[in-house]
Amino acid sequence: MNQRIVFLSFVAAVSGLLFGFDTAVISGADKPIQLMWALSDFDHGLFIMSSALWGTVLGAMFGGIPLDRYGRKKSLIWIGVLYLVSAIGSGLAWSPVSFAVFRFIGGLGVGASSVAAPTYISEIAPSRYRGRLVALYQFLIVLGILVAFFSNWVVDKTFDASTAWRWMVGLEAVPAALYLLFVVGIPESPRWLAVYKKDFDGAKAILQNLDANNDAAALVEELKGHDAQKAGENIFTAKYTKPLLLAFLVAFFNQASGINFIIYYAPRVFAETGMDASSSLMATIGIGVANLIFTMAGVALIDKLGRKTLMIIGSIGYIVSLFLVSSAFYNNAFNGVEWFVFLFIAAHAIGQGAVIWVYISEIFPNQSRGQGQSFGTAVHWVGASIITLIMPYVLNRFQGGPIFLFFGIMMILQLIWAVFFMYETRHKSLEQIEKELLRD
Repeated sequence: MNQRIVFLSFVAAVSGLLFGFDTAVISGADKPIQLMWALSDFDHGLFIMSSALWGTVLGAMFGGIPLDRYGRKKSLIWIGVLYLVSAIGSGLAWSPVSFAVFRFIGGLGVGASSVAAPTYISEIAPSRYRGRLVALYQFLIVLGILVAFFSNWVVDKTFDASTAWRWMVGLEAVPAALYLLFVVGIPESPRWLAVYKKDFDGAKAILQNLDANNDAAALVEELKGHDAQKAGENIFTAKYTKPLLLAFLVAFFNQASGINFIIYYAPRVFAETGMDASSSLMATIGIGVANLIFTMAGVALIDKLGRKTLMIIGSIGYIVSLFLVSSAFYNNAFNGVEWFVFLFIAAHAIGQGAVIWVYISEIFPNQSRGQGQSFGTAVHWVGASIITLIMPYVLNRFQGGPIFLFFGIMMILQLIWAVFFMYETRHKSLEQIEKELLRD
């Protein structure tokens, strides 16, 4: 692979590391904050646990607007600013409301990054390596989750319980500042320049600079065919039925797996099995390690086996692990349950985790990729927000058995969809995918 393209993809994907850190770090601050401010389950879910997720929903829903209007690069820069402000503010929060506001700002960054980064990478990557390069975003999300779990454990051991949570959430300012230093130096997406600004010379120059071996002139000529189409045209028409349905289902099933339930509430889940607080935090580090290892496997395989095959493999792993965990709770036999959870994480990492951001970034055409990415990620984050909001209530009224059973049944439906209805994008150019999916 071209080293410059890999480097630029990595820089954009670092917003995913901030995404992972931001969403997972709250698991260590969960109980201390609830106890300190004496919050009810509902208020805790609303102000502490789901505030970032509602920001994420809005960031995902509307992130396509600045992405298409002002460009991929400027959007990625402002995402870094949102992360930095959120980290500093959350660490200094003086009340549940102020904490919620700063977490909301960070959520805007998470949602917008899940639109902007995969879009940017997919538009600069050659088709034969596009899956792996876009999957760097997911890899760094997972790395960010692992870093958050590990830093939570270190901070918990280092600082007093009354202040540890502030360090947990505030440490995100360090990687956010480093990300900003690098992202200001990346070039704009050549496809955005050609389709939205009609700057064909600029697009050609960037393409040649990215990879001297590609046929920049031929690609620019093909992109000129979009000149007669309205950039940013409305995607909610019959013409876009197939990509809309594919984006909706891959995002819906991602949340129906229960992945965010595990990420956000892992310490509480392990505590239900009898682990003490310290052991629970250590077990969450195990989740992060399993996630990282199998995400690496997914990244390595996504262009070799394809998106559909990985989804089938992941679905089978989901079903087995979720039914095993459910059975453990129903039978009150928790010996080895952490290994069942690790299997669940492995199944997610090699399947949905590796596929979702790649897939959504591929299935919409150049002229409406920002809108399409916003739609798919908004579906994903609406589901995540709903789960996060209701889980404190659910956990206090249900054991793990019926919860994990529900997720397992949903994954049977995902397997059926993946086997019979999922469209494969492997080794196809973005322009070829557009021709095959859009209705005339």
